[in-house]
Amino acid sequence: MKHVKLPGSRVVKTGVSIFVTAWICVLLDWPPVFAVITAIVTIEPTVSDSIKKGIVRFPASAIGSAYAVFFISLFGNSPLTYTLAAVFTIVTCFKFKLHAGLLVATLTAVAMVEVIHSNFLISFFIRLGTTTTGLVVSTVVNMFVLPPDYTKEIARKIKALRKKTGIAVEKVFAEILADNRNNLQETEVELINQLVINGRQIETLIRFQSEETRYHPLVGTEKEQFQIAQDHLVQLQLILYHVDNLIYTPLNDLSWTSEERTLIMRAVSSLAYSLQNKTNYTPAKHQQQLKALTEIFWEDNEEITKTNKKHPTNFPPELIILYELVTIYNLVEKYYNKPQQEPDAFRAGAEKLKSEEPN
Repeated sequence: MKHVKLPGSRVVKTGVSIFVTAWICVLLDWPPVFAVITAIVTIEPTVSDSIKKGIVRFPASAIGSAYAVFFISLFGNSPLTYTLAAVFTIVTCFKFKLHAGLLVATLTAVAMVEVIHSNFLISFFIRLGTTTTGLVVSTVVNMFVLPPDYTKEIARKIKALRKKTGIAVEKVFAEILADNRNNLQETEVELINQLVINGRQIETLIRFQSEETRYHPLVGTEKEQFQIAQDHLVQLQLILYHVDNLIYTPLNDLSWTSEERTLIMRAVSSLAYSLQNKTNYTPAKHQQQLKALTEIFWEDNEEITKTNKKHPTNFPPELIILYELVTIYNLVEKYYNKPQQEPDAFRAGAEKLKSEEPN
């Protein structure tokens, strides 16, 4: 499937739809304006959306045409006719939940007032014909002329989200380890929120592409890459979730020594560096850093079990930070590799802690 720039392709498809629609109407001696309006608004991001909204816009346009014909027969070409045709069309479309067709129906009702002077019934059916022409032409053009392809755009946006996520991770942990909680909440919250919004925008593109595969299935490497992109987005969204947890969790009075803080920050920088550039990700180094973090994690965890043999309810800030960081490390590993079981270091620590619990 050939990749094209989406804004340019939509302009081309709109132009082709207008030309073909107007040409057909001229051949049938129908007024092209109504069909062209329908064709313009029916070009949607996906073929599926064009069909779904087209099904709604046809009855909505019929309602607008009917009201226009009715009020013209009563009041002729007058200001009252424009007003009543538009208002009744809007109210009826809302009543029947034809929201996707509201705009084109209202425009149709208002525009018909100017052009209809006699033969009201014939004008009504001609209007239905022009609506059908615009819907069919725009849908066919959307399906076969430069069909929507969002795979390249999705990959580009995920790459950008990955790099910015790496920057956010490093900034948040740097502020926390430096005990700058107030500064953290002032400077990083907006960044994380913007990244979350970017993730939702990518979700929308993925939905568009998933709907498009009903009519233009992805094959071979494209299908595989699309699935990988969906998995990558999930991992990045989870990373942002855990970073967001750190921002809003009280983490005061860290008891770590300067050496421990340096060790943890070195691991954070390595993690952020690998997110900003995938060529910097080295599985062996990643596992080495993860092992060092899990050792600190289980050391702190053992301190909890020594002081409280029952289930603890209040976790120290050091344990929360390490848990979130270890989790992010695991998510980055899943991002660059196929999902695996728990890392050996983390699983071994869990088994050790479990063996020390009282029977």
